[in-house]
Amino acid sequence: MRLQPLPAFEDNYIWTLSDATGRAIVVDPGEAGPVLAAAEDGLTPVALLLTHHHDDHIGGVAALLAHWPDLPVFAPADPRIPQATVRVGDGDTVEIDAWRFDVLAVPGHTSSHVAFQGHGVLFSGDTLFSLGCGRMFEGTPAQMLTSLDRLATLPADTQVCCGHEYSRSNAAFARVVDPDNAALRRREQEILDMRSVSRPTLPVTLASERDGNPFLRVDTDAVRAAASRHAGTALTDRVDVFAALRRWKDGFRA
Repeated sequence: MRLQPLPAFEDNYIWTLSDATGRAIVVDPGEAGPVLAAAEDGLTPVALLLTHHHDDHIGGVAALLAHWPDLPVFAPADPRIPQATVRVGDGDTVEIDAWRFDVLAVPGHTSSHVAFQGHGVLFSGDTLFSLGCGRMFEGTPAQMLTSLDRLATLPADTQVCCGHEYSRSNAAFARVVDPDNAALRRREQEILDMRSVSRPTLPVTLASERDGNPFLRVDTDAVRAAASRHAGTALTDRVDVFAALRRWKDGFRA
């Protein structure tokens, strides 16, 4: 199958996973235009998968349904996603023809956020980014860390497909936190090289994220020490380390 990110807005990605005939799953269409343009090139949506209710992830659904009224729309049980035709939650399986995805509840960014895993791919929405994680608009640090821990246990070769192109700014923060991490330095250079020619930095393997993403490395001495220095107090509890790291990132400017 072919995995392709369709750029949307300033830094969003709408993900598609298509078969040899062009029939495709479409993930988080925040606007319809990129999907309609891809359809002109042969893409045929067979279902929409939605990770959470934010408009930059669902704003194009109505227009796509106007074009393809029979499209099933799989989304979490959240009234803020009114276009859903199938509600999904943790442990559910989405099956459409040759496509099969497991549904993982990953609250933190929003209370009802889900991720979809299948075919060696993880559609993580705004929970896990390359070298970063989402802001906590509705969840707690404990919830978000539990969600990230869960995603980190997936197979190392999983292709992580995030909802935004945040890799360059995330890398700048990660290097401040963990400056001696050689794997992180390699990933940052890869990101800089890709963005210099306007290439997407995604997908990225989960193995790479485990090695470089500070939000997946709160148990390491280096990340814990950096978070403690920035917080001005010794942090030993891993949730406290994560919370301090997330607050630090919220105010960070490269």
